[in-house]
Amino acid sequence: MRQIESRVHRDLKPTRFWGIGGSSPGPTLMTNKGVGMLVEWANELPGAHFLPIDHRLHGAEAGKPGGRSIIHLHGGRVPPESDGYPEDWYAPGKSAVYHYPNNQDAALLWYHDHTMGINRLNVFAGLFGLYIVRDPLEESLNLPRGKYEVPLVLYDRAFDPDGQLNYPVSPVPGEPWVPEFFGNALLVNGKLLPYLEVEARKYRFRVLNGANGRFFHLSLASGQEFYQIGADQGLLPAPVAVRQLSLAPGERADVIVDFRGQAGAKIVVNNDVFRPVMQLRVLPAATPDTSSLPKALRPVRRMAEAEAVKTRTLTLGEISDLHGDSVTMLLNNTPWHAPITENPVLNSVEIWNLVNMTDDAHPIHLHLVRFQILDRRRFNAFAYQNQNVLRYTGAAAAPEPIEAGWKDTVRADPAMITRIIVPFEGYAGRYVWHCHILEHEDNEMMRPYEVITAP
Repeated sequence: MRQIESRVHRDLKPTRFWGIGGSSPGPTLMTNKGVGMLVEWANELPGAHFLPIDHRLHGAEAGKPGGRSIIHLHGGRVPPESDGYPEDWYAPGKSAVYHYPNNQDAALLWYHDHTMGINRLNVFAGLFGLYIVRDPLEESLNLPRGKYEVPLVLYDRAFDPDGQLNYPVSPVPGEPWVPEFFGNALLVNGKLLPYLEVEARKYRFRVLNGANGRFFHLSLASGQEFYQIGADQGLLPAPVAVRQLSLAPGERADVIVDFRGQAGAKIVVNNDVFRPVMQLRVLPAATPDTSSLPKALRPVRRMAEAEAVKTRTLTLGEISDLHGDSVTMLLNNTPWHAPITENPVLNSVEIWNLVNMTDDAHPIHLHLVRFQILDRRRFNAFAYQNQNVLRYTGAAAAPEPIEAGWKDTVRADPAMITRIIVPFEGYAGRYVWHCHILEHEDNEMMRPYEVITAP
């Protein structure tokens, strides 16, 4: 982890980032299922941060080194000592060796900073990258591979007139935290308004929403259909035809786009806000294509609710001041430093009811585990919050077809109860669950939980 300079566009001056391995995003790490990996994360950052730290936030108190960091492998089934617990940060000049066993299905994971109280700043500065796990089943499907498999890391930023990162602050002196960040520039793999030359054949795009808080809704200006074949924790049971790809912060998608019959075309990738995001330039010559888009991908056994030994009801809340401005975010109305209240037993199954009483959609991420979405159901948030009465106002909605696989991050919509079923497999120990809007996570919307062994 070092301070670097990188050009995001030919017409901008080099921008200061905090990168990994000399770049931001950092290098893509690739491995195979069951093949363990040791990574030494060495902190060679400056002693002071170049972005505005709010010392009122828990874990961001004055006197701590501004360049502290710790890395979490998002989506990894790893032992607790290698998970990147937010309070286990270390200062410049120090390092940590983490063991990633990779005993999990093929999937697109990612690594990123997880430092308590300044996570949003360190990720904004550039401390993140991709991590790909492969397995024999995926390899047997003959999907596009090699140069026809392209990772796309999307995230928004803001820049000042000198081309430097510009993170906003609140108008209150000494209280710089803001409840969300939305930038006016969208980067793809570290570049602004890039293009990619593609051949007139099928491509596999591995897409990550690495933004602090922005949800993406991506489409092709050509209007063509493409296929989503995977989500956070790997392949879906079957391809799903879509015209729009929706990703909350922290979510990933695996998609196949077929450019046959479009030789010479220039296809723009749009977001609902940013137009364009990037351009796909199809080369004029025809190209042979021996890759496949199978009708069946990976069998996914749907978990039955009867498998759960415990159901937890957990609220997502927001506290505002007299002016209606957000002051803090809370999970189950409980701050970070309170005693642990979620303690599932190793190898047991639980249902978590995520009760969203805010006006925002929150992408909720659980470390260590993968889970399945059961359903979402609208309810009267006012009655629940003020009278403790659960009153549903709509029927339960099944997860979307693109959510039919295994997940590690789930979109909890406002005034909805989102139910997930979670097998707590892997390791006993202390982990965290949190909102992946990083400004929320840094201001109390994160809680520790502990997987315990059976008594």
